[in-house]
Amino acid sequence: MLKQSQMLIPTLREVPSDAEIASHKLLLRAGMARQLASGIYTYLPLALRSLHKIQAIVREEMNNAGGQELLMPAMQPAELWHQTGRWDVYGPELVRLRDRHDRPFALGPTHEEVITSLVRDEINSYKKLPINLYQIQTKFRDEVRPRFGLIRCREFIMKDAYSFDTSQEGLDRNFQAMYDAYTNIFTRVGLNFRAVEADAGAIGGKGTYEFMALCDIGEDTIAYSEEGDYAANLEKAEVVYKPSAKPATEAPAREKLHTPGTKTIDQLVQALQIEAKQIIKSLIYRVDDKLVMVLVRGDHEINEVKLKNLYDATIVGLASEADIVSVTGAPAGFVGPVGIDPEKVEIIADNFVQDVYDGVVGANETDYHLTHVAAGRDFTVSQYADLRNITEGDECPRTGGVIKFARGVEVGHVFKLGTKYSTAMGATYLDENGRSQPMIMGCYGIGVSRTIAAVIEQNNDENGIIWPVSVAPFHVHVIPVNVKVEEQRQVSEQITEALRKAGVEVLFDDRPERAGVKFKDADLIGLPLRITVSDKAAQEGTVEVRIRKNGETHDVKLDQLVDEVKGLLSRVDQTGAALFGN
Repeated sequence: MLKQSQMLIPTLREVPSDAEIASHKLLLRAGMARQLASGIYTYLPLALRSLHKIQAIVREEMNNAGGQELLMPAMQPAELWHQTGRWDVYGPELVRLRDRHDRPFALGPTHEEVITSLVRDEINSYKKLPINLYQIQTKFRDEVRPRFGLIRCREFIMKDAYSFDTSQEGLDRNFQAMYDAYTNIFTRVGLNFRAVEADAGAIGGKGTYEFMALCDIGEDTIAYSEEGDYAANLEKAEVVYKPSAKPATEAPAREKLHTPGTKTIDQLVQALQIEAKQIIKSLIYRVDDKLVMVLVRGDHEINEVKLKNLYDATIVGLASEADIVSVTGAPAGFVGPVGIDPEKVEIIADNFVQDVYDGVVGANETDYHLTHVAAGRDFTVSQYADLRNITEGDECPRTGGVIKFARGVEVGHVFKLGTKYSTAMGATYLDENGRSQPMIMGCYGIGVSRTIAAVIEQNNDENGIIWPVSVAPFHVHVIPVNVKVEEQRQVSEQITEALRKAGVEVLFDDRPERAGVKFKDADLIGLPLRITVSDKAAQEGTVEVRIRKNGETHDVKLDQLVDEVKGLLSRVDQTGAALFGN
């Protein structure tokens, strides 16, 4: 029998000053987590019980999908990361250290190199493929600004899986199995989520989806259409371009205007009394080792991920002021494509720049702009491409419907890696004809500790957490109004034991506190059901059962309590899962 007086559940009445979002505030106030250092947390007993439940769901679905669990070391030799080139690409987020022999290591944020090394050394024949290996382990990432509690940490718990196949068709099957498993996992833990098309980032690979828990504090923007199931993150969302009809007359000859101090789009709109879409914004980027001028309409934003993918580049960033001046003769804000030497800088443009027939650009001279500028007539673009962020109201690239935005927190990610890592690290197998072939890989991650925060973010009210049944630390909170009254204590203990034998998990609040204090803590902790034991238990043989989610109460006879509790829990649970043992 788990008694609350004997458990470490240090609830707080005041909201910690450094907690910004609901899940962070409630994890601290409900006595579930404590911060050791920035972005580093201790999981207290209640949170750990929920973590274990999430992990159990993950394991069950992964095993059902053919995964095999293993456990890899967190500390990884740098030489593995050098083989794939990621030692330098990953940047300062990679936690690096040296051992006593001055050998470089990293604390793993992910395990592509380690798993590829293992499979390379242990599997050499098509007869041992396909295989899907996974682990649940602590990861490390030196975030520049850890925030939002368990949403963005420097140390976090993750499930990462890696599949190895002999064909693209095999990868597709494994990928779909993982996609389906993730759908089951996030449904079972009670999340409102969307699977969205995404960019692979530093992991690499082409086909990838993010599983996003929908909530207002999400750091990611999701573009979606209500007319179908299309959803993509802002980095990935495709923009549909349909050329506008060309005007009957050509734009007037361009003119140079004195525009002192107008370095931004808003300033230029105000000064010239024009719309932002009449301006061609010119930004110079360093793409690996070359300079590129990127043009986009003034009312649009450049998508740096699309730019990076266009060049298949490793590093993309805005050019330095010195580089900008060296190729244009002007500082940022007055840069434009007219008169630029293509030997010094390549000019590319977003598709919608083609529709600007009478536009405004920087004159490549401080405090001056050019008006009546037209692409093709006044400057040449080496290529047009989709280079901007999608906006609300744009056309959906799949259904033709209207794009809308939502916010989300990434809780899972599935990638088709292909041969990126196997080729770099020599992970090959012999096919049926004895020829050496690179293994075709996929990788699949779930933020286990982040999922707890996402669940709380979606399931709370002004009084505290409202746990989904499947991942609640306990199913039921048993509270005697006055534990010093022997009849109330005895009935509470009998209830707790009867429910425990029926497979229901019970937290018995045996503390000698006032009833109001215990009720506030119960709402704060947020277990699905609360059973209040008062004098009515002895006098009438009834107790009050309260549903945390909606405040609904039921007076239940003691001899019917076990069945009633199991029925209510099954009704409150939205996943359809089997909740109780025999």
